[in-house]
Amino acid sequence: MDTPGTKPTGRAAECAALDRLVGDVRAGQSRALVLHGEPGIGKSALLEYLHGRASGCRVARVSGVQSEMELAFAGLHQLCAPMPDRLDRLPAPQRHALEVAFGLSTGAAPDRFLIGLAVLSLLSEVAAERPLLCLVDDVQWLDRASVQILAFAARRLGAESVGLVFGTRVPGADLAGLPDLPVTGLSDADARTLLDSALTGPLDERVRDQIVAETRGNPLALLEIPRGLGVEELAGGFGLPGSLLSNSTSVPGGSFPGASVPGVSIPGGSSLSGGAEESFRRRVEALPAETRRLLLLAAADPTGDTTLVWQAASRLGIGPDAAAPAVAAGLAEFRARTRFRHPLVRSLVYRTATPAARRDVHGALAEATDPALDPDRRAWHRAHAAAGPDEEVAGELIRSAGRAQARGGLAAAAAFLERAAMLTPDPARRAGCALTAASTKAEAGGIDAARDLLAMAEAGPLGEVEKARADLLRAQLAYAVDRGGDAPRLLTQAARRFEPIDACLSRATHLDALVAASLAGRLAGPGGHVREVAHAAGTAPRPAHDPLVRDLLLDGWAANYTEGYAAGVPILRRAVAAFRDGASDEDEELRWLWLAAMHLWDDGHWDAFSARHLRRTRAAGALNELPLALVARAFLLLFTGDLTAAASLVEEQRAVTEATGSNLAPYSALFLAALCGRRTELSALVATACDEAAARGEGIGIAVAEWTNAVFHNGHGDYPEAMAAARQALRHQEYPDLHYPGIANWAAPEFVEAAVRSGMTEVADEACRWIAATTRATGTDWALGVEARSRALLARGEAAERLYREAIDRLGRSRIRTDLARAHLLYGEWLRRERRRTEAREQLRTALGMLEEIGMTAFAERAGRELRATGVVARKRAVAPTTELTAQEARIAGLARDGLSNPEIATRLFLSTRTVQYHLSKVFGKLGVTSRGQLDRVLPAGPGVPASPTAPPAHADPPRGTSARTAARRRTGA
Repeated sequence: MDTPGTKPTGRAAECAALDRLVGDVRAGQSRALVLHGEPGIGKSALLEYLHGRASGCRVARVSGVQSEMELAFAGLHQLCAPMPDRLDRLPAPQRHALEVAFGLSTGAAPDRFLIGLAVLSLLSEVAAERPLLCLVDDVQWLDRASVQILAFAARRLGAESVGLVFGTRVPGADLAGLPDLPVTGLSDADARTLLDSALTGPLDERVRDQIVAETRGNPLALLEIPRGLGVEELAGGFGLPGSLLSNSTSVPGGSFPGASVPGVSIPGGSSLSGGAEESFRRRVEALPAETRRLLLLAAADPTGDTTLVWQAASRLGIGPDAAAPAVAAGLAEFRARTRFRHPLVRSLVYRTATPAARRDVHGALAEATDPALDPDRRAWHRAHAAAGPDEEVAGELIRSAGRAQARGGLAAAAAFLERAAMLTPDPARRAGCALTAASTKAEAGGIDAARDLLAMAEAGPLGEVEKARADLLRAQLAYAVDRGGDAPRLLTQAARRFEPIDACLSRATHLDALVAASLAGRLAGPGGHVREVAHAAGTAPRPAHDPLVRDLLLDGWAANYTEGYAAGVPILRRAVAAFRDGASDEDEELRWLWLAAMHLWDDGHWDAFSARHLRRTRAAGALNELPLALVARAFLLLFTGDLTAAASLVEEQRAVTEATGSNLAPYSALFLAALCGRRTELSALVATACDEAAARGEGIGIAVAEWTNAVFHNGHGDYPEAMAAARQALRHQEYPDLHYPGIANWAAPEFVEAAVRSGMTEVADEACRWIAATTRATGTDWALGVEARSRALLARGEAAERLYREAIDRLGRSRIRTDLARAHLLYGEWLRRERRRTEAREQLRTALGMLEEIGMTAFAERAGRELRATGVVARKRAVAPTTELTAQEARIAGLARDGLSNPEIATRLFLSTRTVQYHLSKVFGKLGVTSRGQLDRVLPAGPGVPASPTAPPAHADPPRGTSARTAARRRTGA
């Protein structure tokens, strides 16, 4: 056998990679690595080698246990339990999230990614004293919540001196994208060497060749086969089957040659090595009966708590002498912790025991487990000890589910509820419990398992309320998989079923259906078109109380789609005013109120709501909701011309998307690239957004891509292409009869400009009449300014001039600087064509200055060409040369320049404070500065580089006494 710190036989390349990893960690860098391969291939041996090579490092270990897979944060607790003294050093929201997850304090269930950020900070704090190496073995048997959080931390590691190494059979979706190292079978020469090391006598060459060939270099099989056969058998080949490993069992995820029992495989992805399992089986069977019971008891306990095992053993009448034979056989050890030689031994012992024997040991473990200190594990053991339905145990499991859910362990809560359903004798209560389990499983992301539980619930008797809940869950599952398809129709059906049962829930579900139909757009399935969904919402029961904000939103959107834009405007305005005046105690409506404000061309409320939504989401640590909040805020900043601040939020969305796996399309990145005129970047974003939106059934995403393409082409003066793109953005919205939020507002003016420049005045006039019908209904300066600008393109003489001046005047009173700059540009172009060169120069100079300052490069070049056509040489702004910063350095430098502290930057970008400090030190060196206060004068300004945002007119200089830091935060909504 190999010993810790020595190279396992035949693993020189793998050991070299691990040596490099631990060397980087000692040098101050962080590294993550996923070792993966079939059972027995040597992953655990490589982790032992790494442990032995980790001199000067602190080592933390986690090992997955199959029976503990459903206990929330069990793996994370293994890792973090020895580090309680560092919790006080974490930011308060992170510390509280971790304490709630571990059951150390009470509170609302924390966002799992906030827990991930807390773990990252905790590891960084521990590593501040000496490098930290975290070894996570048997990931396939870790609880899902722990795997997700550890993977989150692994992706955000930087300069913390932390190594995070996983060992697993198959890297699943949670570990996807992390650096990996496949562990495969040994070469024939190395396999012979390892086999020889396990032999106690000579071996016939033909038998050796047979073993080497059919084990395919699997180290565990090579070591265990000789231990299960006598010297005489090995020497002559007697006792070996004709094909050592012929009983290969095919299982999901692939097959591994050799199972000891045909058709039996170990859960986790592949079947056992037949020779190794046969060796283990023979040794177990040779043990005294009392020792086998002790091993089964230890196999059923996932904690490795030797005291607990012996307490349970005493209840079964098992004496202390029972351990010696198992230790002598090399199968397990009973020291400070109970450990098996290999996880496969544990699995073999538990799997081959009779159901009655398993119930006995679980019952003993339940009796030995303190109900006050560990009620959930006790309930789990009691559930496995139950021979049939048991109302008392089911109730205990339901209480455990509540505790798990309070800690944010949704998968664990669902597992408790699922088991409770199986143990509930009453069919109606069993069906209700299965329905609750299905809903919880869906929240945890287990779509397939949720569908199975939903089918189990529907097989039992359900009341009308439960039937409505089942309909709603089915719709939610459809929406999670495909935003289009059947989701809007199914949500509408669920809303209708709730109408006689729960009017409030019915209206809330109708609102969800409307939102789903709006997002699905052109990709909605039959019966789920937004107008059909809106008609159903219009018949929803009226609230018994004065309408709340969500009621007004539902009525306003329904009227918008069924009666026309003008019919929805006053109702949506009431929703905005009601929220502004404090009629709602919750901020939940913010996710849709900013959308209503945007739909109403109400830039003031959009500004306020999007800033508040972003602040609330950050403060709550709701990282699942954060991408949407970032998009809402970034879009507002892009329209106001604050491209540098918006670019910072675009990068933040990329960071949170990478960290959380969010599938929200990069809407704000599309608009930013279009305004900046970045052809290559926009083309790539459009292609990706269209593909992903189509896969999700999110038709609105395709419309956004088409609209931003129109903006880009208008900027470059490619009017036929701009017209085609804008037409596509409007085509599937039943234009001009149907008005979707936002996109039509913006795509129609692009269409008018492109059509007029292409000589297509008739279709431009039709679009302009549609624009006027909407803008006059809302009457904001932004809306009426865009309308006047569009009408001016079609007008002549004095009428055109009056309309251009009206557009500039109205847009100048709004926050929308991008449209204002374009109004100056269009007016200047018109004046030049009217041969009024002096006046044209004034407008074009204004446009050029604004467009350059904003960063709208293509539009600025267009203004420059027009200005040169008047006889003026337009000089480009000189840009001071700077040492190039990486994207990460630029983001951190910009936030530091805006006054954010290192912990605040770390939270914003999902990094550790040490990584932020590391990058800042590099920034200072590259830019030749010695303090954060000097960053403002050396950082380049421009879109995509987090430089000082240039505030629009509506954001005047801060009042006396307001710090620059506070002003910067107000600008970016921080």
